[in-house]
Amino acid sequence: MTAKIKLGVSACLLGCPVRYDGGHKHDHYITDTLSNYFAFTAVCPEVECGLPVPRETMRLVGDPDSPRLVTTKTGIDHTEKMQAFCTGKLLELEKEDLCGFIFKKNSPSSGLYRVKIHRQGSGAPRSGQGLFAGAFTKRFPLLPVEEEGRLNDPILRENFIEKVFCCFRWKTFAAGEANYKNLITFHARHKLQIMAHSQSHLSRMGKLVAAGKTIPVQELLSQYEYMLMEALSLKATVKKNVNVLQHIAGYFKKTLPRDDREELQDLISRYAGHTVPLVVPLTLVNHYLRKQGVEYLQDQYYLEPHPAELMLRNHV
Repeated sequence: MTAKIKLGVSACLLGCPVRYDGGHKHDHYITDTLSNYFAFTAVCPEVECGLPVPRETMRLVGDPDSPRLVTTKTGIDHTEKMQAFCTGKLLELEKEDLCGFIFKKNSPSSGLYRVKIHRQGSGAPRSGQGLFAGAFTKRFPLLPVEEEGRLNDPILRENFIEKVFCCFRWKTFAAGEANYKNLITFHARHKLQIMAHSQSHLSRMGKLVAAGKTIPVQELLSQYEYMLMEALSLKATVKKNVNVLQHIAGYFKKTLPRDDREELQDLISRYAGHTVPLVVPLTLVNHYLRKQGVEYLQDQYYLEPHPAELMLRNHV
């Protein structure tokens, strides 16, 4: 990597004092760890749409498919103001070429999941998305998105960051010589990574690439990007990773001594039994690759889909 990957982030998570009470929700994992690899574009929909700091709290009310943004006590409706901001901001962000976004959970503007939408009258609140988060995901449906609270889950954190790095690689590929020949190479290097998320997607993507010469290039690239991001949105479970590890082990059947093969199988079994993290069998795989030099495996992004310094696979 020669430049940091661009990532949108709710401004309060970066320590900006933009919340309704003049405070922030500084997330040190984002600013202290992820900042080594990502360049952040801060967004606070409330402040940027013209609301002051401090300000009255707001909530979503009405239809979950088209909620209204109103102040909690005085009932002032800021929906149109927020919608106008979203329209303009999304045009700006399109020029930023982001590879993902981290939203603030529970926010009526930026909450991505399970944001309370209150009924007009009695009844329990329903769930939906904040107005800006909903507009963003509708405008950029293929971009990786996550809430900061969910990044505390090791599996969700690894999956999100893995997808962001893959999105960056795809954008870099698409901005260069994105022809059929180079797509074959791109797909070949991502096969095991896709397999770890969805065997069915890998099969369909393989068929798409095989038929690529009969499809106009832009249509081919569009279909491939959609399948790629859709596949990576599915979690890579222990069971799926075991399948990939066994696939990798098959490449060593005729070249590794029996003791080495048994050692690898033992670590795969221990990973399957949740007694060691994924990094343990993968470390041994990389050790054998340095000795054996299996070109196909050495080229696989699955073995290092993101920087090892992030230690994401030490906990999954």
